[in-house]
Amino acid sequence: MFEQAMARIAGRFRRVEPRATARAFVLGLLSGVERKNCWRLAEQDGHARPGPMQRLLRTARWDADALRDDVRAYVHEHLGADNGVLVVDETGFLKKGFASAGVQRQYTGTAGRIENSQVGVFLAYASSRGRALIDRLLYLPDMSWSRDAERRTRAGVPEHVEFATKPTLAGQMIAAALLRLDLDRDRRRRPPTPAGPPQPEQRRTRLLPVLVPETDAAVRAGQSGRDQVVHRGMLPGRERPGRTGSLPGPPLDRLASARHASAVTGKVRRVRCGRAV
Repeated sequence: MFEQAMARIAGRFRRVEPRATARAFVLGLLSGVERKNCWRLAEQDGHARPGPMQRLLRTARWDADALRDDVRAYVHEHLGADNGVLVVDETGFLKKGFASAGVQRQYTGTAGRIENSQVGVFLAYASSRGRALIDRLLYLPDMSWSRDAERRTRAGVPEHVEFATKPTLAGQMIAAALLRLDLDRDRRRRPPTPAGPPQPEQRRTRLLPVLVPETDAAVRAGQSGRDQVVHRGMLPGRERPGRTGSLPGPPLDRLASARHASAVTGKVRRVRCGRAV
């Protein structure tokens, strides 16, 4: 199961090194290591220093939200059930410094009191088949972080991230999860596309109608099809001497399908490969 899940997200890492480090990182999180920081996870993987784990989190290029979407879809495929529910909770992470995004003295259930910490809101999916985390959002305090542009820049907080209460963050994740579940359900219910190339009768219905005059005299005289259409007023002002560049095409209500010849004045026929059919 682990290898199958890692194969699902491997494409999010373009280079071999961050892909291998991501695998070791997840294995470290699943291990019995007491404190799961970069130092301990690196040691768990046999490294003398935390460099590889730190590069994965700081400078390696990968889309965390896209990977989250992969995990969410994988969980729904393998754990989805009619009795499935979404579970929301917040978790605090005790910190000693003040540089980490969102850190400040605030209440956290991890310590049961006010401590210097980060607080995140997490969303899990649970059913009779199992449970797993599927989303997360960091709580960014208003006064000490959201309104401090210099501090946000130093911590690498994206410009589009704004202050939101914890219930608001939970609502955003729930809405995104429900939308994805609905899309996945609709995709499974959609009838399969028939195999093989389209049949001749299907190809004919996909041809674009071409308007030609009632007689073929102009065609036999060598007049171009575009001149014929312009002469009939179907493409007014689209191209004329002294004017270059593309212009918008004709209004759609001026055209008619070959199956509804009465929709326009004159005889409508379908032309294919330069010959009327």
